[in-house]
Amino acid sequence: MHRIAALFFAALFAALPAAAQDAYPGKPITLVVPYAPGGGSDFLGRVLAEGLHTRLNQTVIVQNIPGAGSVVGSQQVAKAKPDGYTLLLNHVGLSTVPALYKKLNFDPLASYEFIGLFAEAPMMIMARKEFGPKTYAELVAYAKEKKDKFTMASSGMGSSTHLCAMIFQEALGVPITVVQYKGAGPAVIDVRSGQVDAICDLPTTTSAQIRNGDLRAYLLTAPERMKSLPDVPTANELGVPSLAIGVWFGVYAPLGTPQPVIATLNKALREIVQDRAVAEKLASIETFLLPLDQATPEALKAKLASQIALWTPLIEKAGIQAE
Repeated sequence: MHRIAALFFAALFAALPAAAQDAYPGKPITLVVPYAPGGGSDFLGRVLAEGLHTRLNQTVIVQNIPGAGSVVGSQQVAKAKPDGYTLLLNHVGLSTVPALYKKLNFDPLASYEFIGLFAEAPMMIMARKEFGPKTYAELVAYAKEKKDKFTMASSGMGSSTHLCAMIFQEALGVPITVVQYKGAGPAVIDVRSGQVDAICDLPTTTSAQIRNGDLRAYLLTAPERMKSLPDVPTANELGVPSLAIGVWFGVYAPLGTPQPVIATLNKALREIVQDRAVAEKLASIETFLLPLDQATPEALKAKLASQIALWTPLIEKAGIQAE
């Protein structure tokens, strides 16, 4: 009898780890946004955190860890305990770091479990309202005349703002000066104050400033004009299709995170990208949810791999190297 009881309790305790895993999440989750507070990435991180909280019935804390074009925060997640309680939301910037940083302590394609693609946003080239050029043609003429005295703000080496500035420079055919910041928030502040001439950034947190006239927008990288800002022409309209780029966002977990946990997170993400209320919230900041078939680990990994293949030769050609 005692032997039977002992076997029963042994079997019971052996099953406890699986039960604990099934109970995920059992404590607050940290969602790392590797950019400064106040920018578009930060806003999207908070929208995603709210969506995960609703579906997982657990607190999701957004932690901003800016630095080195997202390398600092992304590396911290790559080295975190793979238990599903530390996640990463990063954008196209994660695809540029292998070319920019030759001594990375993580591999974007090999250091994570992929959860899925989340959203995408266009970009705009903007300047303060008092800036001389009033149209894109005037901006191009001004930049060509000033050359490296013309300055563009970047939210970090290899960030989407930096990539857009690089492509704009290539379209101009003259060198310009890119000023690096630790996030879009402080970069836009200096653009508005006149410390820097212009920026190519997401309209997520600047569209209201454009509508009320505090910022002037010259070009939109989306395929079509936005209903909320109908006077801003697209890159294709202006004859610069190379600037028709979008900024995509994906969700990651440290490599080795249990697959049942990844499945739970992916299920929540798939529900979020189908949520009309979330779509309306993002539409208010000129951002859209990606289709359901993109909210998969396979789609995110394929996207990241293709973008690394796209950006690496462009960065190497430009001769850009981060410290």
